[in-house]
Amino acid sequence: MIRALAKSVPPACLAFVLGIAAYAQDAPAPASNAQAPDAAKGQAIATQVCAACHGPDGNAVSNAFPKLAGQHAEYLVKELTNFKSGERANAVMGPYAAALSEEDMRNVAAYFSAQVQKPAVATDKVAATLGRKIYRGGIAEKGVPACAACHGPAGAGLPVQYPRLAGQWPEYAQAQLTAFRGGVRNNNVAMMTIAARLSDDEMKAVADYVAGLR
Repeated sequence: MIRALAKSVPPACLAFVLGIAAYAQDAPAPASNAQAPDAAKGQAIATQVCAACHGPDGNAVSNAFPKLAGQHAEYLVKELTNFKSGERANAVMGPYAAALSEEDMRNVAAYFSAQVQKPAVATDKVAATLGRKIYRGGIAEKGVPACAACHGPAGAGLPVQYPRLAGQWPEYAQAQLTAFRGGVRNNNVAMMTIAARLSDDEMKAVADYVAGLR
């Protein structure tokens, strides 16, 4: 893996990316004795609780809310856990997550991860061209690593730490980068560090590009 990173990431960014990779490797593994998730029970929760914002199948109809269809179940559980603990502060999601047990979280995550995403599209072709450059090669002079180093060349992500980005609403993706930069979202130190080095135009460019990934 290190050799692959060395070939795909600019030297100025390599140490930073390797640090992120080490952080992910140190992430706690799911409990081996946990009961297998029940997607049918997860669907019931999604229908009753989540559908109003995220859609019954995880395809949110508004760009104010993320598309959850096809997202990694492990990542969804992590974020729900962070919402519940307050590590990821959100006035809307906090109360909903607080009402869910660990089993509920695994069930609803299993359901959404099994759904088929209806992908968004890039809204600004010119910005997406810059986004492609940043996503694939980073910005060496700013110490910004290539997004692809962690989220994959097609935006598929990697459980548990790296979410799927492909097809996400560009407006939502940009809003999250802005939240990381401002410390409003502070449940991922690596992303806060990266976002702090990006301008508004660069964030919009990356967000537009990932919306078009498939």
